[in-house]
Amino acid sequence: MPRFAANLSFLYPELPFLERFAAAAHDGFAGVEFLFPYAWTAGEIAHALRQAGLQQVLLNAPPGGADLATMASAWDRGERGTACLPGREAEFRAGITEALRYAQALQCPRIHVMAGLVPPDANLDMLHTTYVHNLRWAAGQAAALGCTLLIEPLNPRDMPGYFLRHQARAHAVVAEVGAPNLQVQMDLYHCQVTEGDVASKLRQYLPTGAVGHIQIASVPEREEPDGGELNYSYLLKLLDQMGYAGWVGCEYRPRGGAVPGATSQGLRWRQSLLR
Repeated sequence: MPRFAANLSFLYPELPFLERFAAAAHDGFAGVEFLFPYAWTAGEIAHALRQAGLQQVLLNAPPGGADLATMASAWDRGERGTACLPGREAEFRAGITEALRYAQALQCPRIHVMAGLVPPDANLDMLHTTYVHNLRWAAGQAAALGCTLLIEPLNPRDMPGYFLRHQARAHAVVAEVGAPNLQVQMDLYHCQVTEGDVASKLRQYLPTGAVGHIQIASVPEREEPDGGELNYSYLLKLLDQMGYAGWVGCEYRPRGGAVPGATSQGLRWRQSLLR
């Protein structure tokens, strides 16, 4: 059976962030992930993890910003990563340094590094060169601390203009960087929206060992995985058959929204899909 991690940036939206850890533990999750922790101190989050008895399995590096305050507000300003952006290397390095500090404090083994949005009239070759150079540097920093970095293709409907869109491209970048602690974060929702043929892609890429984390949500609504056009009962069994031992992040918006208890009620899919 897959190990499910609650994405606390998406689930339990009716609760303040630091209260979501206890809610996830109450609902039987052993692991949690989230996007950006930088509006809270690492100590506050570590305390919430300890109190709930949870494992932090993934967090995101800042999407932008040169200091903690601007890192915390970068997403709201429209930043979507700096890894591919020439001229912002110092900002990228500051973000990786901060992400690694949080990862160490939270004993989190994985960090998702966002590529960024393609600027108007950009030279795509230059973006690619910058991306590889930055990832190679970041992987070296992370390796020294025993941390794995992840890159994730994102679909153009949810993230217009994002630099990294396709699974094949992500795997090619990982191969080019050549760092054993750089892997692909395979979100089956994004994969289906952009490319489809999800089961075949799992069969293609899981045996390579380059997939470090998987996330799920229904398509097209991005809600609980028991609806929409993807057959998650089949796909989750396929992960078991292929021996996938990593975490599966539940990065979806509860169908019931921010109504108290909606996330918990929606978790019935864990039983229905795994029969």
